[in-house]
Amino acid sequence: MSKTQIDEINRNLYDFKNKDEYDFKIKKGLTPEIIEEISTQKNDPDWMRAFRLKALEVYNELELPTWGPDLSELDMSEIATYVRPKSKLSHSWEEVPDDIKNTFDKLGIPEAEKTSLAGVGAQYDSEVVYHSMKEELIQQGVIYTDMETAVSEYPDLVKNHFMKCVPVYDHKFVALHGAVWSGGSFVYVPKGVKVDIPLQSYFRLNSPESGQFEHTLIIVDEGASLHFIEGCSAPKYNKVNLHAGCVELYVKDNAYLRYSTIENWSKNMLNLNTKKAIVGENAKMEWVSRIVWFENFHVVSHEYFKRRRG
Repeated sequence: MSKTQIDEINRNLYDFKNKDEYDFKIKKGLTPEIIEEISTQKNDPDWMRAFRLKALEVYNELELPTWGPDLSELDMSEIATYVRPKSKLSHSWEEVPDDIKNTFDKLGIPEAEKTSLAGVGAQYDSEVVYHSMKEELIQQGVIYTDMETAVSEYPDLVKNHFMKCVPVYDHKFVALHGAVWSGGSFVYVPKGVKVDIPLQSYFRLNSPESGQFEHTLIIVDEGASLHFIEGCSAPKYNKVNLHAGCVELYVKDNAYLRYSTIENWSKNMLNLNTKKAIVGENAKMEWVSRIVWFENFHVVSHEYFKRRRG
């Protein structure tokens, strides 16, 4: 059997970092008061605030998972779970602060948007700082936005799907995610709509001793199709950083979804991701993942799907 040759990756592409400047950084730790503060910072509706606090209760009830690597170096009292950068959500790269824009320039995101993508989302630390989608998709009723906007503008659609595919009791770090999630992507493709050019979201963690907890929620309705790409990276520090994102994918009857993810992490990153799909009758789900780790990288990543019956 022949082996596939994988070219060496230049880690310098991801190890550059910006000065740790931010508009707001939550104090380290994990308490009800911290969750309340995150909820206030996010302008959560009442139902989301209650959801976060319940998730924290579940987190405190559950034991550490035994099916992954040693997590003894993870100390939540040393992790800031919310960092808001000095940037607001923009639909123009020119409005993004230079240091953040230059970060995504180095990662090739603006150029990829010009040449091969139908829409782009870019998150820096805990907030999405840039989002765009081609006008023709908007005209077809496709929704592609950040999760906070989705919670505000599409509450029923979000409430009917948010953490129903990945419930908070799945394991301790899913519960953690439910309590502190911030940022991420929301996609809805209406019945019968074919999105021929991929959408992509990229998540960049810059701040040391912090966590990134983006939530991706994708709904591909009956007979529709989509290719969605996610990318993640962070520079190397000598302190532990935490990534505990969550991906929920709903592929309705006779629909098609290709979900591709490329993650590049360094030795100080604990990657505790959970990704799950529910696939309808005669639907097709293609899952393509590439996780690149450097030195002593630790990963606990659950990626799985179930077929919905009847």
